[in-house]
Formats: sequence, structure tokens, C-alpha cells
Amino acid sequence: MDSHEDRYYSYMLRLWLAYPSEEASWRASLEDPRTGERTGFATMRELFGFLAERTGASNASMTSSTDSAESGPEA
Repeated sequence: MDSHEDRYYSYMLRLWLAYPSEEASWRASLEDPRTGERTGFATMRELFGFLAERTGASNASMTSSTDSAESGPEA
């Protein structure tokens, strides 16, 4: 049987715009408030992949959200 810890996650999400080259890109980090452990992500795809892995969500169901998140707002 699943423990409570396997069914509930809580994170503090931080997002910021980075300019490693001429093209800006979003970076993210998640911090577990229980442990203080912080995990960083260079792309939104990595962030969503981490969350999908953690929750057992299908990567296919996350793909369309990831693609639109990385492309930014429509012009």
C-alpha cells in the first residue's frame, strides 16, 4: 500500500528568466519545504519531466503543455 508521502508532494516553485546567450530561456527550481532539498531545472521540459516521473504521469500527456510553455507567449 502507498504511504502518505507517495501520494502528496509539496514544493516551492521558483521561475526566472535567464539570458545565457542572445535568446532568453526560463529556468526553474523546486524546493521541498520538509527537507529543504532544492532541485534545479534548465528547461521547462526538465521540470515537467521531473513532476511526471514523481507522480507517475504519462510523459505523452505532458508533452503538449511543455511545448507551449517553452515557446513562450504568442506574438
